[in-house]
Amino acid sequence: MKHLKYNPKLKEKAKYLRNNSTLSEVLFWLQIKNKKLGFDFDRQKPMDNYIVDFFCSELMLAIEIDGVSHNDKVEYDNIRQKKIEDLGVCFIRFLDEDIKSNLEGCVDFLKEWIETHTPPG
Repeated sequence: MKHLKYNPKLKEKAKYLRNNSTLSEVLFWLQIKNKKLGFDFDRQKPMDNYIVDFFCSELMLAIEIDGVSHNDKVEYDNIRQKKIEDLGVCFIRFLDEDIKSNLEGCVDFLKEWIETHTPPG
């Protein structure tokens, strides 16, 4: 598990985002908090010059929930994701409407990802 550097100016924005989560972020957080999937996740985690919705340092996994605010930022999101992946972080994206309409399926997908990306033991 490596420590990822981040711009300290993002700490306040991350705190604001944690306190003003979207419904989908809250619903998803309730499924993964307190090591419910066997791993510790953080919400609104700064890394480099960005903030990701959820991050597990043990798995080096970032999870983003894309809502309508991402509709006109596809190119920016792709660049941002590539820069974060270059730090050794894997990325999973869920759509806001998928979390709301199929939360269980999204969590099952994450469980399968964890299972296939975690060494046995």
